Amino acid sequence: MVDLPALILHRDASVLVINKPANIAVHKGFGDDDTLEKYFHQLQFGLPMVPQLAHRLDRATSGCLVLGRHKQALQRLQLLFSSQRIEKTYLAVVVGTPQEQGTIELKLAKQEKAKHRWWMKVDEAGQEARTDYKLLKTNGQISLVELSPKTGRTHQLRVHLAAIGHPILGEWVYNGEVKMPEKIPLQLHASSIVLPYHDKKPPIMAEAPLPEHMQLMLEKMA
Repeated sequence: MVDLPALILHRDASVLVINKPANIAVHKGFGDDDTLEKYFHQLQFGLPMVPQLAHRLDRATSGCLVLGRHKQALQRLQLLFSSQRIEKTYLAVVVGTPQEQGTIELKLAKQEKAKHRWWMKVDEAGQEARTDYKLLKTNGQISLVELSPKTGRTHQLRVHLAAIGHPILGEWVYNGEVKMPEKIPLQLHASSIVLPYHDKKPPIMAEAPLPEHMQLMLEKMA
């Protein structure tokens, strides 16, 4: 059982932003019995429609997740996401020490004959994908980085960081030749989001606190 009202970061008549817990799928997929969607009825608050996803986060990723509370809101949000007008910021703990800042521009495509249909790869024939990043903290072995994806491709951050030799700690699909310690949750968190939902009003802004498993990792970096 998930108490979704306790996870609300922003609520108005049209939009909800919740702090998604790590290690639960947002909707039903391969082998997913328990999903967040099962509990969206908790967030109706008197409206006739159960809120619906405006985008998605991976099962292992925590942080800001946006829902539309009615059809018009959902259409508006999906337009904002598809036109790349929404500012998303992630925090990740990665292996090694990247440059202080940079931009990763590597096209992505679905892997052929992948075990799971959504696994991705760097491919010049794929879709454009861009990620800006900034190094925030390092101890030489692992680093905290801030990520600003400018496109919204499936698994973009996970693939991009692995491609430059700094996979996210806890990554088991796109870790390349890097061996990961066992039983470490994926260190990837959607920390903030800015939604220009209203044309003549300030944007909706929400911030999600770091989950406990990432706080513990940062303490180890000290």
